[in-house]
Amino acid sequence: MAAITAALIKQVREETGAGMMDVKKALTEAEGDVARAKEIIRAKGIQAAGKREGRKAQEGTIASKVVESANGQTGYAVELNSETDFVAKTPKFVEFADSVLEDAVKAEAASVDEVLAAASGEATVKEAVEEAAALFGEHVKVGQFAKVEGPHVEIYAHKKSAEMPPSIVAMIATDETGAAVAHEAALQISAMGAQWLTREDVPADVVESERRVATEKSLAEGKPEKIVPKIVEGRLNAFYKENVLLEQSYVKDPSKTVGDLFKEVGGAAVAFARVEVGKGEAE
Repeated sequence: MAAITAALIKQVREETGAGMMDVKKALTEAEGDVARAKEIIRAKGIQAAGKREGRKAQEGTIASKVVESANGQTGYAVELNSETDFVAKTPKFVEFADSVLEDAVKAEAASVDEVLAAASGEATVKEAVEEAAALFGEHVKVGQFAKVEGPHVEIYAHKKSAEMPPSIVAMIATDETGAAVAHEAALQISAMGAQWLTREDVPADVVESERRVATEKSLAEGKPEKIVPKIVEGRLNAFYKENVLLEQSYVKDPSKTVGDLFKEVGGAAVAFARVEVGKGEAE
């Protein structure tokens, strides 16, 4: 029996596209015979996992949870993608997404790369995902990742239909007093998709771009130059009202803003995140 070394496992992985644990099992079964191990991998349909990498995975689900942390609470959300909603709604896929989330939480991950590098049993999440592709018969990948921290963290997980798992997850961190309206704020984030918490959080280059577009649009509409600056400021305010959470009109009562909700209870929002299936970077 040939020694099953790390180099041998790496060789077979590269040649077949199969996951580390599958390669190790195949080599053990084949007593170190590479050719036989490759046959075993082909027979089990594992080799196809590598070939699935080129296929789009834009369906899926989002696993999320809140854990106690040194500074209060931390919310985690991990998107796991599949090619079809048929796979996404299966209990096994949802369970696997939950296991990826647990691995991310244990590793205190702060990015997608850290999620993929997190330990998952004897392997990493990246390797576990590669093996999951063989199990589900589709390209599977970790998509978006979000993490928020604060004295209190609220999560709202939205399902587009009863039979599907969550496809939108909204998380908001507040101070203790703000927790009284955190759920309402999370619903707002889910429905209206704000991009920033306050107008001060909007990047300067984004503001400058919006200002330039508003100026050019106003001039193109034939507005007198002397009143263009005022019109531009009005359009910038409309931009903030649409994209800044605390300036958005509250969906349940448009007469007030989300910021007003927090003022009414004397609380504050600290940070928020919104993850929607299929809305991450294109493959």
